Amino acid sequence: MSTPTGPASGLPVRMPRPRQSGRHRRPEPVVAPEGAAALVLAVPGTPSSDTRSLAEEVISIARSELPGLNARIGYLDGDDAEYPALASELTHASTERTARYEQAVAAGREVAAPEGPSAVVVPLLAGPDSSIVRRIRQAVMDSGTQVELTDVLGPHPLLAEALHVRLSEAGLARADRARLFTVATAADGIVLATVGGEEAVQAAGITGMLLAARLAVPVMAAALDVDGSVSSIAEQLRNAGSAQLALAPYLVGPEIDASLLEAAAKEVGCATAEPLGAYPAIGKLVLSLYATALGITPATPQGAPVH
Repeated sequence: MSTPTGPASGLPVRMPRPRQSGRHRRPEPVVAPEGAAALVLAVPGTPSSDTRSLAEEVISIARSELPGLNARIGYLDGDDAEYPALASELTHASTERTARYEQAVAAGREVAAPEGPSAVVVPLLAGPDSSIVRRIRQAVMDSGTQVELTDVLGPHPLLAEALHVRLSEAGLARADRARLFTVATAADGIVLATVGGEEAVQAAGITGMLLAARLAVPVMAAALDVDGSVSSIAEQLRNAGSAQLALAPYLVGPEIDASLLEAAAKEVGCATAEPLGAYPAIGKLVLSLYATALGITPATPQGAPVH
């Protein structure tokens, strides 16, 4: 029982940890600069409650890494009601920043006038898809605002990590090579499934090499939106000695109809892992692209980007 002067005798007393000083002192957490451009996540595919939940989780991860971040979600196929269209969100971001500046001036605060882009658009895409990126660029132009458009999320070592985790969750890969933890259903060949044609396949191949190094099994990329691509890659892997294949979606999720994945897996007769979804690395990479565009430095994702 506690006493007026502190804990009763015999109980441990928790003392505050002294603040570190010198070169080993922990850096102060970075916060979003006042008046900074908004982060607008460009979400492809047909809007749905599942898509919105995924996008909101990605944004939540980004906000946890950079407190004070002004983040929005814009849908390429949005209806401006339940699912705001990308162009509208960009217009709102610009209007909101101007209004905040005017309010600060009216309140007598000394603030700098907004400069540079009013928003940074980050496509929610693991790899390049020229048709989707063209639509994002068109939405940017339609908004009539000054906007910075970043690259897609990959290739990046963190995406190889995410793929590994999704495969292990499905029982298709060892969870930890160091512990020699084996899975009876572990695949001995991976088809890395992407969308966006040959350009996307080449980009996915870079992440595929990183995944192959993690799993110690061959990994080859194929395009779900190119007829015969998945079956051709599956045949190559089998001819090279892989007897038990698995399909690893190199996709966040919203950019493709789930039935295409199911059909591809059925076509080549193999199991499939879940798309990357809101794996923490996705939110961190979104923030990293945003921060790079603005020249700010939040916590950097581990693993150097591969471009």
